[in-house]
Amino acid sequence: MITERQYAALPGLPMLLGLLAILGVGGYGIWIGAEADSVWIILASVLVMAVTGFLLAGLFIVNPNEAKVLQFFGDYVGTAKAPGLRWANPFYTKKRISQRVRNFESGRLKVNDNEGNPIEIAAVVVWRVIDTAEAVFQVDDYNNYVKVQSESALRNLASSYTYDTHDDTQMSLRGHTLAVAEHLQKEIQARLNQAGVEVMEARISHLAYAPEIAQAMLQRQQAGAIIAARQRIVEGAVGMVEMALDMLSKRCIVALDDERKAAMVSNLLVVLCGDKSTQPIINTGTIYQ
Repeated sequence: MITERQYAALPGLPMLLGLLAILGVGGYGIWIGAEADSVWIILASVLVMAVTGFLLAGLFIVNPNEAKVLQFFGDYVGTAKAPGLRWANPFYTKKRISQRVRNFESGRLKVNDNEGNPIEIAAVVVWRVIDTAEAVFQVDDYNNYVKVQSESALRNLASSYTYDTHDDTQMSLRGHTLAVAEHLQKEIQARLNQAGVEVMEARISHLAYAPEIAQAMLQRQQAGAIIAARQRIVEGAVGMVEMALDMLSKRCIVALDDERKAAMVSNLLVVLCGDKSTQPIINTGTIYQ
């Protein structure tokens, strides 16, 4: 595997000034040769100016958060990262690689979740190049590679979780967004390590049931929510009834036999579990009439 190594390119401004001075000397030599009618002086001056012009081709600019990958007839020489005007061997080819933070949003993918329900999902991925040599030489097109592998990781993630669940112990795409985003980031990073890319953030930007089952799944989701809510209500009501009977017994407020306790439990459960407000009935006799 080819890994990045730094190349210390020469400062470009002193080289530019020096080469321009040599060009001036060459031009002056041509003028002197013409005055002296000397062909050799003119040819030497032209040769010096030609070589100097060729050396000027070695100048290149490195912008901030940018790198230039240098190659010498196909051989990797190094990566110049120091910003500013730089100079290197004119025979070196210089490929620009941006190391700025970039992001893209995947298309809306239609996949099946862990329960086989078709869903639509999309994600936003924030990334940057950290190893220019791997980005250039290990993959053919690192931009396209990032997009394809990110969508592949997103498909695999969607099939690992259910869309939604009412059980707090089970993770879902809709209910555990932070954990799912962390899993997605690790999944994408594992696929992009060989491309010299760092995934800084990955999160789901769109999540919905597929249109053909959206209405049916909405009804199912509502029914599941009602069942889960009723279960919580019943658990709370039973606890409240138990607490009421226990407090009445401990404080000796009223003594109830089993039949009266059953009636009281029934009445309390109706009041606490009913989805409509109850109408009170005032008993003007005894508790047995």
